[in-house]
Amino acid sequence: MKNEAMDALPIRTVQVTRYVTPLREGGSLPAIAEADDDFLYALKFRGAGQGVKALIAELIGGEIARRLGLRVPEIVFAEVDEAFGRTEPDEEIQDLLKASKGLNLALHYLSGAITFDPAVNPVDPLLASQIVWLDGLLMNVDRTARNTNMLVWNRELWLIDHGASLYFHHNWDSWREQVEKPFGAIKDHVLLRQAERLDAVDATFRVLLTPEVVHEVVQLIPTVWLEDPVFSAILSDNNGQVQSLRDVYAAFLNQRIESSSNFVKEAQDARTRSF
Repeated sequence: MKNEAMDALPIRTVQVTRYVTPLREGGSLPAIAEADDDFLYALKFRGAGQGVKALIAELIGGEIARRLGLRVPEIVFAEVDEAFGRTEPDEEIQDLLKASKGLNLALHYLSGAITFDPAVNPVDPLLASQIVWLDGLLMNVDRTARNTNMLVWNRELWLIDHGASLYFHHNWDSWREQVEKPFGAIKDHVLLRQAERLDAVDATFRVLLTPEVVHEVVQLIPTVWLEDPVFSAILSDNNGQVQSLRDVYAAFLNQRIESSSNFVKEAQDARTRSF
């Protein structure tokens, strides 16, 4: 039977029309912005922090989560016009907007959502195990009690901000070494205590995340991001073939899924040591 959560959906592109307010809690100065479809979005800028690599991690992490049936706000590509920041009085924000001309990434803004608080928002063991498994796969270091990157909206748990995932791409040559690493940072995961069903989740998710699904996800990475100067040396080594970069992301994910027992065992051992 076909799993509806696995259905591939196109990524829409919107034109940013209004900068509303910065989200100061983010180190890369994301912002709430309005687009030409009259919706509000949490806008992530290619000119901030880790640049396009953070956007790629956000895209891949969010879309894999969605294909596994987890709740993620709609992800869209967001075009920022060259003239967009000219009326912004804050010089830092103005520079950020200028540096982010072109294609950026945004998540649908969940108005009225509250930050997940592990002390007051219970999470059942199955969902906790699913999220811990996802973050073990992606090597997401940013789902801790200090910064949960989860929201409660309409009494449901939503995942946001996967930009700190896939950190192998900050040291591209080491990606093969990273594949089978257990991911020790899982010990700090905010949901680790509740993650009692990791073996069952592992068996299910390994079936769902086929190479075909992974291929669909990495093909969503815009060519313009992969042509960014940050990838110039890698492209030079691969005869300028942008697809070769997508192939590395796919190979990393597929091999990590194949060896998922490594990060699952690390999470289980961390639970035993901590709880």
